[in-house]
Amino acid sequence: MADELTRLSRSLGRRGGLASVMVCCAAALGVLQFHGPSSFLVRASARVPVMATLPSVAVSPHAFGKSGEVRVRMALPGDSIEYPLEVYGDPTTLSYEWVRLLDTVGVDSARPLTGASLVAPERPGFYRLALLSGDERRILDDLTVTVLVPFADKTGPVLNGYRIGTYLAERLGGQRDHPEGFIEVLDRQLAALRVSRHLRLGDMLTRDGQTQWPRYLVLSPELLDKVELVLDELAVIRGDSTPVELRFNVSAGYRTPSFNSTIKLAASNSRHQHGDAVDVAIDADGDGRFTARDVQLVALAVEQVERNHPDLVGGLGQYTSRRYNTPFAHIDVRGQRARWQG
Repeated sequence: MADELTRLSRSLGRRGGLASVMVCCAAALGVLQFHGPSSFLVRASARVPVMATLPSVAVSPHAFGKSGEVRVRMALPGDSIEYPLEVYGDPTTLSYEWVRLLDTVGVDSARPLTGASLVAPERPGFYRLALLSGDERRILDDLTVTVLVPFADKTGPVLNGYRIGTYLAERLGGQRDHPEGFIEVLDRQLAALRVSRHLRLGDMLTRDGQTQWPRYLVLSPELLDKVELVLDELAVIRGDSTPVELRFNVSAGYRTPSFNSTIKLAASNSRHQHGDAVDVAIDADGDGRFTARDVQLVALAVEQVERNHPDLVGGLGQYTSRRYNTPFAHIDVRGQRARWQG
Protein backbone atom coordinates (compact mmCIF):
# COMPACT_ATOMS: atom_id res chain seq x y z
CA MET A 1 0.00 0.00 0.00
CA ALA A 2 2.73 2.48 0.98
CA ASP A 3 4.68 1.82 -2.23
CA GLU A 4 1.59 2.39 -4.31
CA LEU A 5 0.74 5.60 -2.49
CA THR A 6 4.31 6.80 -3.05
CA ARG A 7 4.08 5.96 -6.74
CA LEU A 8 0.73 7.67 -6.95
CA SER A 9 2.00 10.79 -5.21
CA ARG A 10 5.13 11.01 -7.39
CA SER A 11 3.00 10.97 -10.50
CA LEU A 12 1.43 14.21 -9.36
CA GLY A 13 2.76 17.74 -9.39
CA ARG A 14 0.97 19.25 -12.29
CA ARG A 15 0.22 22.91 -12.01
CA GLY A 16 -2.79 25.00 -13.03
CA GLY A 17 -5.97 26.71 -11.86
CA LEU A 18 -9.45 25.38 -11.32
CA ALA A 19 -11.29 26.02 -14.57
CA SER A 20 -13.69 24.48 -17.03
CA VAL A 21 -13.05 20.92 -18.07
CA MET A 22 -10.96 20.60 -21.23
CA VAL A 23 -10.95 17.58 -23.50
CA CYS A 24 -8.67 17.70 -26.53
CA CYS A 25 -9.20 15.64 -29.68
CA ALA A 26 -7.78 15.51 -33.19
CA ALA A 27 -9.63 17.61 -35.75
CA ALA A 28 -8.90 17.62 -39.49
CA LEU A 29 -10.15 21.18 -39.86
CA GLY A 30 -7.79 22.71 -37.34
CA VAL A 31 -8.51 24.17 -33.90
CA LEU A 32 -12.06 24.74 -32.62
CA GLN A 33 -12.83 26.12 -29.16
CA PHE A 34 -16.07 26.01 -27.20
CA HIS A 35 -16.42 27.77 -23.87
CA GLY A 36 -18.59 26.90 -20.88
CA PRO A 37 -18.86 24.38 -18.03
CA SER A 38 -19.05 21.48 -20.48
CA SER A 39 -16.45 22.84 -22.88
CA PHE A 40 -14.24 20.91 -25.24
CA LEU A 41 -10.94 22.15 -26.55
CA VAL A 42 -10.43 20.49 -29.92
CA ARG A 43 -6.99 20.48 -31.46
CA ALA A 44 -4.88 18.38 -33.77
CA SER A 45 -1.95 16.44 -32.35
CA ALA A 46 0.85 14.72 -34.24
CA ARG A 47 1.84 12.80 -31.11
CA VAL A 48 -0.80 10.09 -31.54
CA PRO A 49 -0.53 7.53 -34.38
CA VAL A 50 -3.50 7.65 -36.75
CA MET A 51 -4.34 3.97 -36.14
CA ALA A 52 -4.14 4.17 -32.32
CA THR A 53 -7.20 2.62 -30.67
CA LEU A 54 -7.01 4.37 -27.31
CA PRO A 55 -6.17 8.07 -27.65
CA SER A 56 -3.40 9.56 -25.59
CA VAL A 57 -5.12 10.72 -22.41
CA ALA A 58 -3.91 12.70 -19.40
CA VAL A 59 -5.51 14.43 -16.47
CA SER A 60 -5.56 18.13 -17.28
CA PRO A 61 -3.33 20.39 -15.19
CA HIS A 62 -6.55 22.27 -14.38
CA ALA A 63 -7.62 19.32 -12.23
CA PHE A 64 -5.06 20.01 -9.53
CA GLY A 65 -6.17 23.44 -8.36
CA LYS A 66 -4.49 26.79 -8.73
CA SER A 67 -1.46 25.45 -6.87
CA GLY A 68 -1.21 22.40 -9.11
CA GLU A 69 -0.87 20.32 -5.95
CA VAL A 70 -4.41 19.19 -5.02
CA ARG A 71 -4.83 15.46 -5.57
CA VAL A 72 -8.46 14.77 -4.67
CA ARG A 73 -11.94 15.64 -5.87
CA MET A 74 -15.15 15.09 -3.92
CA ALA A 75 -18.61 13.90 -4.93
CA LEU A 76 -21.71 12.38 -3.42
CA PRO A 77 -22.72 8.89 -4.60
CA GLY A 78 -24.02 8.94 -8.17
CA ASP A 79 -23.63 12.72 -8.56
CA SER A 80 -21.95 14.37 -11.52
CA ILE A 81 -18.34 15.41 -11.06
CA GLU A 82 -16.00 17.48 -13.19
CA TYR A 83 -12.91 15.48 -14.06
CA PRO A 84 -10.73 17.60 -16.36
CA LEU A 85 -9.05 15.59 -19.11
CA GLU A 86 -6.86 16.22 -22.11
CA VAL A 87 -7.42 13.70 -24.87
CA TYR A 88 -5.22 13.70 -27.96
CA GLY A 89 -7.31 11.76 -30.42
CA ASP A 90 -11.03 11.18 -30.86
CA PRO A 91 -12.90 11.34 -27.51
CA THR A 92 -16.04 9.86 -29.03
CA THR A 93 -14.31 6.46 -29.05
CA LEU A 94 -13.89 6.54 -25.27
CA SER A 95 -15.93 5.21 -22.40
CA TYR A 96 -15.08 5.21 -18.70
CA GLU A 97 -15.51 3.24 -15.52
CA TRP A 98 -14.31 3.57 -11.93
CA VAL A 99 -11.88 1.34 -10.06
CA ARG A 100 -11.23 1.45 -6.33
CA LEU A 101 -7.93 2.93 -5.22
CA LEU A 102 -5.14 0.32 -5.47
CA ASP A 103 -7.42 -2.07 -7.36
CA THR A 104 -7.83 -2.66 -11.10
CA VAL A 105 -11.34 -4.14 -11.30
CA GLY A 106 -14.15 -1.87 -12.45
CA VAL A 107 -16.91 -1.31 -9.92
CA ASP A 108 -19.62 -0.27 -12.37
CA SER A 109 -20.64 -0.51 -16.01
CA ALA A 110 -18.76 1.50 -18.58
CA ARG A 111 -20.33 4.81 -19.62
CA PRO A 112 -19.61 6.80 -22.78
CA LEU A 113 -17.39 9.85 -22.36
CA THR A 114 -19.83 12.40 -23.76
CA GLY A 115 -18.86 15.65 -22.08
CA ALA A 116 -17.14 17.42 -19.24
CA SER A 117 -19.06 15.82 -16.38
CA LEU A 118 -18.73 12.21 -15.24
CA VAL A 119 -21.08 10.24 -13.03
CA ALA A 120 -19.48 9.38 -9.68
CA PRO A 121 -19.58 5.82 -8.30
CA GLU A 122 -22.63 4.80 -6.28
CA ARG A 123 -20.74 3.71 -3.16
CA PRO A 124 -18.55 5.80 -0.83
CA GLY A 125 -14.81 5.25 -1.16
CA PHE A 126 -11.69 6.27 -3.08
CA TYR A 127 -11.56 5.74 -6.84
CA ARG A 128 -9.44 6.15 -9.94
CA LEU A 129 -10.73 6.70 -13.45
CA ALA A 130 -10.31 4.00 -16.12
CA LEU A 131 -10.74 4.90 -19.79
CA LEU A 132 -11.67 2.28 -22.38
CA SER A 133 -11.61 2.15 -26.16
CA GLY A 134 -12.20 -1.14 -27.92
CA ASP A 135 -10.09 -3.77 -26.17
CA GLU A 136 -7.77 -1.21 -24.61
CA ARG A 137 -8.04 0.12 -21.05
CA ARG A 138 -5.99 2.70 -19.17
CA ILE A 139 -6.22 3.64 -15.48
CA LEU A 140 -5.33 7.23 -14.60
CA ASP A 141 -3.37 7.44 -11.34
CA ASP A 142 -3.02 11.20 -11.05
CA LEU A 143 -6.24 12.15 -9.28
CA THR A 144 -8.28 10.39 -6.60
CA VAL A 145 -12.05 10.82 -6.59
CA THR A 146 -13.48 10.57 -3.10
CA VAL A 147 -17.14 9.58 -2.87
CA LEU A 148 -18.61 10.84 0.38
CA VAL A 149 -20.88 9.17 2.88
CA PRO A 150 -24.01 11.38 2.71
CA PHE A 151 -24.72 13.52 5.76
CA ALA A 152 -28.14 11.89 6.05
CA ASP A 153 -26.46 8.57 6.89
CA LYS A 154 -25.47 9.98 10.27
CA THR A 155 -27.80 8.68 12.99
CA GLY A 156 -28.11 11.33 15.65
CA PRO A 157 -24.57 12.17 16.81
CA VAL A 158 -23.01 8.94 15.48
CA LEU A 159 -21.95 7.63 12.07
CA ASN A 160 -21.13 3.93 11.88
CA GLY A 161 -19.98 3.87 15.50
CA TYR A 162 -17.87 7.04 15.19
CA ARG A 163 -18.95 9.93 17.42
CA ILE A 164 -19.40 13.12 15.41
CA GLY A 165 -21.90 15.14 17.42
CA THR A 166 -24.60 17.54 16.30
CA TYR A 167 -24.20 20.47 13.92
CA LEU A 168 -25.93 23.78 14.64
CA ALA A 169 -27.96 23.30 11.47
CA GLU A 170 -29.44 20.13 12.99
CA ARG A 171 -30.41 21.93 16.18
CA LEU A 172 -31.28 25.41 14.98
CA GLY A 173 -31.76 25.25 11.22
CA GLY A 174 -32.12 28.66 9.61
CA GLN A 175 -29.15 29.88 7.58
CA ARG A 176 -26.72 27.54 9.26
CA ASP A 177 -25.26 24.82 7.10
CA HIS A 178 -23.79 21.38 7.53
CA PRO A 179 -21.45 19.34 5.32
CA GLU A 180 -22.88 17.45 2.36
CA GLY A 181 -21.12 14.31 3.48
CA PHE A 182 -18.11 12.73 5.14
CA ILE A 183 -14.92 11.10 3.89
CA GLU A 184 -14.75 7.55 5.24
CA VAL A 185 -11.20 6.58 6.28
CA LEU A 186 -11.24 2.82 6.72
CA ASP A 187 -7.77 2.28 8.17
CA ARG A 188 -4.29 3.69 8.76
CA GLN A 189 -3.21 2.88 5.23
CA LEU A 190 -5.87 5.11 3.74
CA ALA A 191 -4.97 7.78 6.31
CA ALA A 192 -1.54 7.88 4.62
CA LEU A 193 -3.06 8.93 1.28
CA ARG A 194 -1.68 12.26 0.07
CA VAL A 195 -4.43 14.77 -0.62
CA SER A 196 -1.98 17.48 -1.66
CA ARG A 197 1.77 17.83 -1.97
CA HIS A 198 2.31 18.47 1.74
CA LEU A 199 -0.80 17.00 3.39
CA ARG A 200 -2.05 13.49 4.01
CA LEU A 201 -5.60 12.49 4.82
CA GLY A 202 -4.61 11.54 8.35
CA ASP A 203 -3.26 15.05 9.00
CA MET A 204 -6.82 16.34 8.92
CA LEU A 205 -8.50 13.73 11.15
CA THR A 206 -9.99 14.90 14.45
CA ARG A 207 -7.60 14.42 17.34
CA ASP A 208 -10.27 13.51 19.88
CA GLY A 209 -8.89 10.22 21.19
CA GLN A 210 -11.24 7.97 19.23
CA THR A 211 -9.24 4.98 18.06
CA GLN A 212 -11.68 2.83 16.12
CA TRP A 213 -11.84 2.54 12.34
CA PRO A 214 -13.42 3.72 10.17
CA ARG A 215 -13.12 7.37 11.05
CA TYR A 216 -14.77 10.25 9.28
CA LEU A 217 -13.84 13.78 8.32
CA VAL A 218 -14.83 16.71 6.15
CA LEU A 219 -12.24 18.32 3.89
CA SER A 220 -12.35 21.16 1.38
CA PRO A 221 -10.11 20.86 -1.70
CA GLU A 222 -10.07 24.68 -1.80
CA LEU A 223 -8.44 24.68 1.64
CA LEU A 224 -5.75 22.29 0.40
CA ASP A 225 -5.19 24.57 -2.57
CA LYS A 226 -4.82 27.64 -0.37
CA VAL A 227 -2.34 25.96 1.98
CA GLU A 228 -0.17 24.88 -0.95
CA LEU A 229 -0.31 28.38 -2.45
CA VAL A 230 0.74 29.84 0.90
CA LEU A 231 3.73 27.51 1.04
CA ASP A 232 4.69 28.51 -2.50
CA GLU A 233 4.36 32.19 -1.56
CA LEU A 234 6.62 31.67 1.45
CA ALA A 235 9.32 30.41 -0.90
CA VAL A 236 8.95 33.66 -2.85
CA ILE A 237 9.14 35.74 0.34
CA ARG A 238 12.30 33.88 1.34
CA GLY A 239 13.80 34.51 -2.08
CA ASP A 240 13.94 30.87 -3.14
CA SER A 241 13.69 30.36 -6.87
CA THR A 242 11.79 27.09 -6.45
CA PRO A 243 9.34 25.83 -3.78
CA VAL A 244 11.16 24.40 -0.78
CA GLU A 245 10.28 21.82 1.83
CA LEU A 246 9.40 23.74 4.96
CA ARG A 247 8.93 22.24 8.40
CA PHE A 248 5.20 21.90 8.66
CA ASN A 249 2.96 20.80 11.52
CA VAL A 250 -0.84 20.53 11.48
CA SER A 251 -2.27 21.01 14.95
CA ALA A 252 -5.92 20.94 13.89
CA GLY A 253 -7.77 20.13 10.70
CA TYR A 254 -11.30 18.78 10.84
CA ARG A 255 -13.01 18.92 14.22
CA THR A 256 -16.19 17.03 14.92
CA PRO A 257 -18.85 19.18 16.62
CA SER A 258 -18.52 16.85 19.60
CA PHE A 259 -14.81 17.59 19.96
CA ASN A 260 -15.16 21.25 19.07
CA SER A 261 -17.48 21.73 22.04
CA THR A 262 -14.60 20.72 24.35
CA ILE A 263 -12.16 23.33 22.96
CA LYS A 264 -11.93 26.41 25.14
CA LEU A 265 -12.94 29.60 23.29
CA ALA A 266 -13.73 27.67 20.07
CA ALA A 267 -16.58 29.19 18.05
CA SER A 268 -19.77 27.13 18.22
CA ASN A 269 -19.90 27.11 14.42
CA SER A 270 -16.13 26.86 13.90
CA ARG A 271 -15.02 26.41 10.30
CA HIS A 272 -12.98 23.41 11.45
CA GLN A 273 -16.30 21.54 11.66
CA HIS A 274 -16.87 22.18 7.96
CA GLY A 275 -13.46 20.98 6.82
CA ASP A 276 -12.36 24.30 5.38
CA ALA A 277 -10.01 25.42 8.14
CA VAL A 278 -6.62 24.31 9.40
CA ASP A 279 -4.26 25.36 12.20
CA VAL A 280 -0.63 25.08 11.12
CA ALA A 281 2.83 25.79 12.48
CA ILE A 282 5.29 26.48 9.67
CA ASP A 283 9.01 27.16 9.96
CA ALA A 284 8.65 29.95 7.44
CA ASP A 285 12.09 31.50 7.93
CA GLY A 286 13.90 28.16 7.88
CA ASP A 287 15.72 28.57 11.17
CA GLY A 288 14.55 25.22 12.52
CA ARG A 289 12.10 26.71 15.04
CA PHE A 290 8.42 27.67 15.17
CA THR A 291 8.26 31.30 16.31
CA ALA A 292 6.03 34.38 16.18
CA ARG A 293 8.18 35.60 13.28
CA ASP A 294 7.12 32.52 11.31
CA VAL A 295 3.44 33.33 11.92
CA GLN A 296 3.99 36.87 10.67
CA LEU A 297 5.54 35.53 7.46
CA VAL A 298 2.64 33.12 7.00
CA ALA A 299 0.25 36.04 7.42
CA LEU A 300 2.06 37.95 4.68
CA ALA A 301 1.81 34.92 2.41
CA VAL A 302 -1.92 34.49 3.10
CA GLU A 303 -2.56 38.15 2.23
CA GLN A 304 -0.75 37.77 -1.08
CA VAL A 305 -2.56 34.53 -1.95
CA GLU A 306 -5.94 36.16 -1.28
CA ARG A 307 -4.99 39.14 -3.45
CA ASN A 308 -4.04 36.79 -6.26
CA HIS A 309 -7.00 34.44 -5.75
CA PRO A 310 -10.04 36.27 -4.32
CA ASP A 311 -12.14 33.12 -4.53
CA LEU A 312 -9.95 31.64 -1.76
CA VAL A 313 -10.54 34.50 0.67
CA GLY A 314 -11.15 33.54 4.28
CA GLY A 315 -10.01 33.76 7.85
CA LEU A 316 -6.51 34.30 9.20
CA GLY A 317 -5.80 33.96 12.90
CA GLN A 318 -2.34 34.56 14.39
CA TYR A 319 -1.79 32.70 17.66
CA THR A 320 1.46 33.91 19.15
CA SER A 321 0.73 34.58 22.83
CA ARG A 322 2.66 32.83 25.57
CA ARG A 323 -0.22 30.53 26.43
CA TYR A 324 0.61 28.54 23.27
CA ASN A 325 3.68 26.35 23.39
CA THR A 326 4.02 26.59 19.62
CA PRO A 327 2.94 29.71 17.71
CA PHE A 328 0.63 28.84 14.84
CA ALA A 329 -1.68 30.31 12.21
CA HIS A 330 -5.30 29.52 11.47
CA ILE A 331 -6.13 29.52 7.74
CA ASP A 332 -9.58 28.98 6.25
CA VAL A 333 -11.61 29.55 3.07
CA ARG A 334 -14.91 30.71 4.57
CA GLY A 335 -15.59 33.00 1.60
CA GLN A 336 -15.20 36.31 3.41
CA ARG A 337 -12.25 38.09 4.94
CA ALA A 338 -11.71 37.72 8.69
CA ARG A 339 -8.64 38.58 10.77
CA TRP A 340 -7.85 38.14 14.46
CA GLN A 341 -5.07 37.66 16.99
CA GLY A 342 -5.00 34.89 19.57
